[in-house]
Amino acid sequence: MYEEQAECGLLSKRLKQLAPYLEQYQRFEQPDAMLNTDVWQSALNRPVPLKGIGAEQVLSEMAKHLIPNGSQIAKPGCTSYITTAATDMGSLATLAGIVASPQRVGLTAFNYLEGVALSWLAEMFDLPSGMQGVFSSGGSTANLIGLGAARQSAFERLGMDPANDGVQHACNIYATEQSHHTIHRSASVLGMGRNSVIHIPVDEKMRLCPEALRKQLLEDKKTGAVAVAIVANAGSTNTGSIDPLQEIGEIAREHKIWFHVDGAYGLPGTLDPQLHPLYKGLALADSITVDAHKWLGAPVGIGATFVNDSQALQKTFNQGAADYLETTVVTNQQFENSMDSLGFPYHDLGVELSAPTRGATVWALIREIGVEGMRARICRHNAMARRVAEQVKQQPNLELALEPTLSICCFRYVDKKVEDLNALNKQIHRQLVKNGVNIPSTTMINGKLVIRPCFLGARTDWHHADDLVKEVLEIGDFLTR
Repeated sequence: MYEEQAECGLLSKRLKQLAPYLEQYQRFEQPDAMLNTDVWQSALNRPVPLKGIGAEQVLSEMAKHLIPNGSQIAKPGCTSYITTAATDMGSLATLAGIVASPQRVGLTAFNYLEGVALSWLAEMFDLPSGMQGVFSSGGSTANLIGLGAARQSAFERLGMDPANDGVQHACNIYATEQSHHTIHRSASVLGMGRNSVIHIPVDEKMRLCPEALRKQLLEDKKTGAVAVAIVANAGSTNTGSIDPLQEIGEIAREHKIWFHVDGAYGLPGTLDPQLHPLYKGLALADSITVDAHKWLGAPVGIGATFVNDSQALQKTFNQGAADYLETTVVTNQQFENSMDSLGFPYHDLGVELSAPTRGATVWALIREIGVEGMRARICRHNAMARRVAEQVKQQPNLELALEPTLSICCFRYVDKKVEDLNALNKQIHRQLVKNGVNIPSTTMINGKLVIRPCFLGARTDWHHADDLVKEVLEIGDFLTR
């Protein structure tokens, strides 16, 4: 029978045992997990053990059954999702936080880096000065936090306090169908309802139409609904399109409506000199989001929200006093121990009390390669999308659905003999996934099913763009011959 081991000094030994298997996985030579499910599922799905087997045996099972059957998302050629494998530095910094600072509280170096990292992000992305940032678990929560502040601000102008009294009035949030569905979920969670999201038409480049927004706002003034926020995409998840931020921000100012910019994926694109002018309207934003676990290479679970009105955040998310916390810390500012204070009250600016220290990971990522390193990665990926687009234009059997803005390129295989091109491209995509080398996703643009790579991972390089186009052509040619 094994019990918990209290002795110290075993962590490095355990890491040395596990590291070779993690490095082996990063060679990406193992088969897909679905090819031998019976083996690893039967090995892992056992009755709850009454007696422990000890660390050595657990590590052995992890090495044999767990790690080799991990996710395809980690592959450099996987361009399906806008989350990717963490860089080694991101993984190591996260591990350091898990071990040395398991909570986002206290006067510790880790908690100090929450503020430093938020400040670095704001400076790196040229955000409006004075914005208060807070880390959260990702874009879903980041949008919830920003729209929570928007709701508070909108109702306070009417003399109401929705955080205390609830939403007692019809609301409107203005966004496009290209906005991430977490906008709708946030509206639901915040008590405004999914149907409060009013869809504004987009132009041929999948960007919000400012004139359509103006028209909708004027019409809705007659209804008396509270205009809570206008949401713009600084790089949509679907196509990478960037809404006309400056025009939208000016409309928001004119109508005194909160301007929320969802930059979860695309905000780092402002580092690309070729695209920087598209982000000019950020200066007008009331709240802005970005996910470090996307383009920056952090492990999944690190998003950030920046808000102009920190009081709106505090009023919305303040959890109130708790005896077990308030009576434990020192209140006279005579701090002598890191446990004498909870540190900066990030827990009152979002939905999490218990939270990991995320700032140290973001700090480490930026410290490792600097702004120039981040810029080089982002410029490379954006150029890769343009490279795919150029190759598509040169191939008679490929069709470009949309000129890329950021690192997403949407295209499809075409053949005059094929009536159902959507079905054909679906079949091509399924074969790509089955082959397991180049793994994009698909989406729908104007009724057309298209292949949608998003170049994002730190390990994703130029040849992955070329390889994908080549494989699409090979599979399409085989299926239509």
